[in-house]
Amino acid sequence: MPANDRALHPVNLPEHWSPGSWRQRRALQLPTYPDADELGRVQDELRALPPLVTSWEIQALKQQLAEAQEGKRFLLQGGDCAENFSDCTSEVVSNRLKVLLQMSLVLVHGLRLPVVRVGRFAGQYAKPRSADTETRGDITLPSYRGDMVNGPEFTASARIPDPRRMVKAHARSAMTMNFVRSLIDGGFADLHHPEYWDLGWVTHSPLADDYHRMVANIGDAVRFMETLSGSEVHNLNRVDFYTSHEALLLPYEEAQTRQVPRQWGWFNLSTHFPWIGMRTAALDGAHAEYFRGIRNPVAVKIGPSVEPDDLLRLVDLLNPDDEPGRLSLICRMGAAHVADRLPRLLEAVKRDGRRVLWICDPMHGNTEATSNGYKTRRFDNIRSEIEQSYDLHAAAGTRLGGVHLELTGEDVTECTGGARDLGEIDLERAYRSSVDPRLNYEQSLEIAMAIVRKQAQL
Repeated sequence: MPANDRALHPVNLPEHWSPGSWRQRRALQLPTYPDADELGRVQDELRALPPLVTSWEIQALKQQLAEAQEGKRFLLQGGDCAENFSDCTSEVVSNRLKVLLQMSLVLVHGLRLPVVRVGRFAGQYAKPRSADTETRGDITLPSYRGDMVNGPEFTASARIPDPRRMVKAHARSAMTMNFVRSLIDGGFADLHHPEYWDLGWVTHSPLADDYHRMVANIGDAVRFMETLSGSEVHNLNRVDFYTSHEALLLPYEEAQTRQVPRQWGWFNLSTHFPWIGMRTAALDGAHAEYFRGIRNPVAVKIGPSVEPDDLLRLVDLLNPDDEPGRLSLICRMGAAHVADRLPRLLEAVKRDGRRVLWICDPMHGNTEATSNGYKTRRFDNIRSEIEQSYDLHAAAGTRLGGVHLELTGEDVTECTGGARDLGEIDLERAYRSSVDPRLNYEQSLEIAMAIVRKQAQL
């Protein structure tokens, strides 16, 4: 049988599954829409809109993730904690792309591996919340669940879940994807011109010399290759770039789930790489039910409370055929807990012989509140969790294959520490996040350099 035909046949189609079968399970973190008929009309509208990604892009990413599982690539996944409709601008999108390109350049140079670039954007418009309501003074309103669901303003009208916001989110996701694709196809990511990615900070940053030296070394290598070949190396003028988001709002994801010609099964065509958050990862929950049936590569956030047996059952549910590139586990333990909680999970999955991509999320387990009322993360804790994870994987005989970061290309002050040693007082200068604190562009690049240094020590 020809290879192209063989790829069309499933190993094992999921039983008793449809894009809407999640409705038979308990669904956590979903808003209650006041008008069910309007929700249905919005879903019908979404089903008729063009998809945001294609099945062949999804399959290409799955292949790259399979190679990352084998140690042949490294995953860099990063972006905003939650996108806002107002941030769908050329400057914000291009700056976000710039910092991810800068980080990937550092990683490629230092790790000597191709980097899988995945943006946490073009769909990250919904957020889980620890409480269904928010109280200020004597007023209690529904919690803000992201621009895809309701508004951040603390008014009764803004906090009503509005299904029309899903259409707005789709439109802004399409605009973001279109702009990113146009930049990349137009040579924005050309290794011959890394100065295109300059965010301006390198003229005064403590990391400037290291970064400039790295760029110069890569430029020399490119010119040397082209001198030997006698022609320009054209495959250095663009990169593959993929999108991801937490597939939290299941009515939206269901409406974007489709069958495509010459492919078996169902694809979520709102993103290349959806993931399940820690709050919605119950084995018998609606999100796990939805995820088990789609052909995208998928990921699950794993926290310190997860037990090895529960994790193995979740792995069996989401990847029963042990398909390469299918399943990633994004561990978010916290610097204080990772040494106690991660090794037993590594050992269980290794003992079971399952094929997963281990990713470190050093952000979500390290959130804390400051004395002046800001939610922040300490750079030292973020770096520590990554470095500890490397050591724990080395001890277990497993492989850390990627990182998952909340970051921005803007000059924000939301995480303390880093090369400039930001303190609590600095948070007041440029704290812009509406949900969780993000690494700024300088701290992000410093994390990439820390990864390279740690890998060199192993």
